[in-house]
Amino acid sequence: MVVDILSEKIKQEELSVYSFAVLPGLKGYVLIEADNEMTVRRALSNVPHIKGKGIVGTSFLKSRKINEEEEVVGGEVRVVKIEELSSLLESKPLMKSIKVGQKVELIAGPFKGEKARVLRVNDPKEEVTVELLEATVKIPVTISAEHIRIIKE
Repeated sequence: MVVDILSEKIKQEELSVYSFAVLPGLKGYVLIEADNEMTVRRALSNVPHIKGKGIVGTSFLKSRKINEEEEVVGGEVRVVKIEELSSLLESKPLMKSIKVGQKVELIAGPFKGEKARVLRVNDPKEEVTVELLEATVKIPVTISAEHIRIIKE
């Protein structure tokens, strides 16, 4: 919802925003790539539901001598180090992160929204055999690994 509003504003005002991303591992945040700090500030101004604004430290910030640890309370500027984002931006092989016995949620198909436990992992076919946790009859179901989300516990 916020991303849709932000996208429309960027198109209407023809701002120099190169990309923006919503990452599943970073709930409640939108990452924005633009040519300078003022463009990001203009894109975020007067957009509902945006409370804090973080800027990744780059050359235009260093020229204004903003301290790397600076954080202004009230949602103005929080400089984010690129090292904090690197683990979120790296792509991880899907099949390597799925382990037998893990609890997962099905995100597509006829069992969408159901919780399940991984019974088998077929790496070459990128398929996972799961057992639905809330089903009365425990029947193994084989689905594509792209149709599951690992539940953190």
